[in-house]
Amino acid sequence: MSALGDHLDDYLRLRRALGFQLGRHGESLPGFVAFVDASGAGAITVELAVAWARLPQRIKPITIDFRLSAVRGFARYLHALDPAHQIPPAGLLSVPRRRPTPYIYTPREIVEVLAAARRLRPPLRAATQTALLGLLAATGMRSGEAMALTRADVDLVEGLITVRHAKFDRMRLVPLHPSVTTELRDYAATRDRLCRAPSVDRFFVSVTGRALRRGETDAVFRGITASIGLRTDTVHPRVHDLRHAFAVRTLIDAHRDGADISAVLPVLSTYLGHVEPANTYWYLSAVPELMQLAAARLEPEDGQP
Repeated sequence: MSALGDHLDDYLRLRRALGFQLGRHGESLPGFVAFVDASGAGAITVELAVAWARLPQRIKPITIDFRLSAVRGFARYLHALDPAHQIPPAGLLSVPRRRPTPYIYTPREIVEVLAAARRLRPPLRAATQTALLGLLAATGMRSGEAMALTRADVDLVEGLITVRHAKFDRMRLVPLHPSVTTELRDYAATRDRLCRAPSVDRFFVSVTGRALRRGETDAVFRGITASIGLRTDTVHPRVHDLRHAFAVRTLIDAHRDGADISAVLPVLSTYLGHVEPANTYWYLSAVPELMQLAAARLEPEDGQP
């Protein structure tokens, strides 16, 4: 292995120790190291980084951007060890990224979604999707986190969920409202009655007793939202928007109750599994109703400046 390869191993170990999932870094950077070694260069240069990121021809611009981002982190690490390594500038060959506008469900719409889920067939699919979507709406969990839960992760006595592999491979605890615990307990009983020999130790199972897949739930959700009139040619509600709706509703209620939002945000951030409150703050800025409430809180009283 080359010296650059040894440095890469150290870099990836460091990222893992800091709680990051390797993701694209672990998949793409070995190829970049091989590319640099094959060039005969003794250090990373911006020119080499760009040339590698653009391979092969006709690669998507966003993929180029992701590749350069991975190289940038590695180059920054190497530059601290040896200034001869160049760091590709931020924004180089980048493409504009826009987060999709979230669809914020009203409480009534969530009730309609769950009612439609209960009408699914066969009965196990109805039970699983109703319980899963209800959990996402009530806790703001990521769908991948919920689908990965094992039976041992869901404590139906204490009303507590353990998310063992959240984003960045973090673990967190999610306390449940008693009504949510009751619904999950009812689902578990129905699941065990309809699926006596599941092939996996997952809390949520498919109709075949296997691990529930995101694509299946997404397809079911598209059908549900279309059937109740939420999905149109221009409006495309997503399962992930249940998370947005939970966060927004929590902040709206806090505003209306006169709570200190600066104190609420860190608590909500921890509950949602965000790395820092700044990630949660985006929910406030993304929703007009929240912006109006925030602006009203900032207006002077009795004409005072």
